[in-house]
Amino acid sequence: MIRLFTLLLVAVMALSACQPAAPTLGADGRPVPKAYKISGREADKIPFRMLDSVNALRGASSLAPIQLDPQLTAAAATHSRDMQVQNRPWHFGSDGSSPVDRVRRAGFSGKLVGEVISETYESELETLGAWMAQPDTRRIIMSPEARMMGISWFQENNGKIWWTMVLGD
Repeated sequence: MIRLFTLLLVAVMALSACQPAAPTLGADGRPVPKAYKISGREADKIPFRMLDSVNALRGASSLAPIQLDPQLTAAAATHSRDMQVQNRPWHFGSDGSSPVDRVRRAGFSGKLVGEVISETYESELETLGAWMAQPDTRRIIMSPEARMMGISWFQENNGKIWWTMVLGD
């Protein structure tokens, strides 16, 4: 009888170990998001996924497609790293530079349409969704004047990602 009880207890314990773990909750009572880790292989695909997604959104609104621009991407990369150094998401560089200053320094000769930024643990597509949900950042992404885009990020060891998208004409 004890042997049967022991086997039954072991079986119940084994089955209970199969239950999914409860999500960790934050101070607001909502599940804490899992960090999106960008691998080397993913890093090569991100600019194109973002470009395709932005162009799909623009196409649905009968707007002209945009294309990737290396100078705007360089300006975005510089600013993403600088936001991480400053530990704050904002549009001014640690040297006081504005988005216009950064695109000029990167060699972009066109007109700056706008810059959108984010500090998050989310993927590029989740970040794009958040940008599209806000009228001010949506207006930049959906600007009829935009023809070029630069997208870049800096990811910290803890998973936090500093995203920057720059659009120009």
